[in-house]
Parts: sequence; structure tokens; C-alpha cells
Amino acid sequence: MPKILRTISEVRDFTNLYDLINRRIGFVPTMGALHEGHLSLGKKAREECDCLIYSIYVNPIQFGPKEDLAIYPRDLEGDLKKLDTIGADAVFFPDDPVMYPDKFSTYIDIGSIGKILCGKTRPGHFKGVATVVTKLFNITGCDQAYFGKKDFQQFTILKKVIKDLNMPVDIIGVETVRESDGLAMSSRNRYLNKSERKSASVLYRSLKYIKDNFSDFKTKQEIIKKVTEIISSEKTAEIEYAELRTASDLSDIRTLKKQKLVLLLAVRFGKTRLIDNMIVN
Repeated sequence: MPKILRTISEVRDFTNLYDLINRRIGFVPTMGALHEGHLSLGKKAREECDCLIYSIYVNPIQFGPKEDLAIYPRDLEGDLKKLDTIGADAVFFPDDPVMYPDKFSTYIDIGSIGKILCGKTRPGHFKGVATVVTKLFNITGCDQAYFGKKDFQQFTILKKVIKDLNMPVDIIGVETVRESDGLAMSSRNRYLNKSERKSASVLYRSLKYIKDNFSDFKTKQEIIKKVTEIISSEKTAEIEYAELRTASDLSDIRTLKKQKLVLLLAVRFGKTRLIDNMIVN
């Protein structure tokens, strides 16, 4: 079973053993309620690193006032059993005072990239993500950190943070793990009722349609129109955004040529907000 570390000093005592013998430390930050997508990150890290550490921390500063912090799923016992199956060495499981002690007031401002897409409807979300991940990198002293590409905006932002702040951490992106019908694995999928769960597979179907038929489209507007049409065929789906952006930095586009493009979605099914994306060309 992975060793549970609850304080910063415990984490540093643990990782110092690997630093002393020049061993690579792989790190997977999570908010718990682990599924196969989370485990796929650790499996890749286990192949590439000498030490594998997960964190399980539901970070309050990345949640808005009307979001699901209070009911976010938590299952430490179940998570530890899953991590044991992939050979995780340790889990950092701090409480709020450890991460944000009294009079904490320092945050990472990630600029305009945090105000588009998910940042439009979740103001401050990516500031909270960038801040907690920066703290976790400093606490663990990791060499490589693993993130799923399901949250493509988060992945892009964290790569920028690492580059801008000259942090000695390699960010490794891992492809999205999907259910048999294509739905991206997410801790929030458990909130869906039976009807919503069936409807949610439309996200993958719409992304796959654009990828498979990309050469048929001449403009971004045509693509967005088609995606909207496909998703709206499910009555329970409420589109928050469907956008086509450059895969390198999420900048807006004028042409479909000469650049790798990512199609990004945020859609609500009932009260549950799901995101997904796909490189389409």
C-alpha cells in the first residue's frame, strides 16, 4: 500500500532519499475519486521514473462559489487500493491548513489564457490550479509530472507556467482514457443519471465526426455549426462552448491550414458539466 504523507516535511523527508541517489521522481497531482484515467498517468510514470508519488487534494481555491466543492467525490480508502495495484510509492494527502496556512496570499497570475474557454465561466479557476500545482511541484521536488490531456486548457497553461517560471519539471501529457462509448473518463461522470450518461456520449461522437471529415470543412464557422448541430440533437445537452483553437497555445484562428488544431467542448447534462477535446487535423 502507498505510504500516506500528510505534511510537507514528511514529503520532503521521503523524496530526499531519492534525490540523494539521483533517482527520478514522477508525480501525479489529483483531487481523488480515482478512475482508470488517473491510473494511466501513474502507469506511464512508473515506467519512466524510479519513484511514483500521487497527491490527493481537493483544492478549494479552484472552485467558484456555486461549484461542487462541498459534494466533490472523496474516497481515500478506495483510492489507496487502486494506487496499490500500480505500485505507487506514496500519496501526499494534506489538509487545507497545510496547503494554505494562515495569512496565505500569494497566487499565480496566468494572464489572458486563463480567461478564455473554461476561464470565461469559471473566473479564477486556473489561477487556483496554477497556484496549487506550483506549490505541489515545490513540495515534492518532482522531476516529471503527468497530466491527462482531457483538460487541454489546463495542460497548456501548466506548460506555460513551467516555461515562464523556469521550473525544473518536465510536464508529460497522457492521452484521454475513454469508456467503451467514447465518453472521457471523469470523476464527475458519476453525477450523471442513466439518461444523461447515455446522452453524454454525443461529445465523443461530435469530436470524432469532425476529425473524420475535417477535409470537408472550409471554415471554422462551418465546423462549429456542425458540432453544435450534433450535440444539440441530445435534448439534455446544454452547450457552454464549442471552440476551435491552435493546439500549441490555444490562440484563435483565421484559417484551417498550416497548424495543428484542437476542438474543445464544455457541455452540461443536467447539473453536470463535462469537458472534452480532440486534435482534429
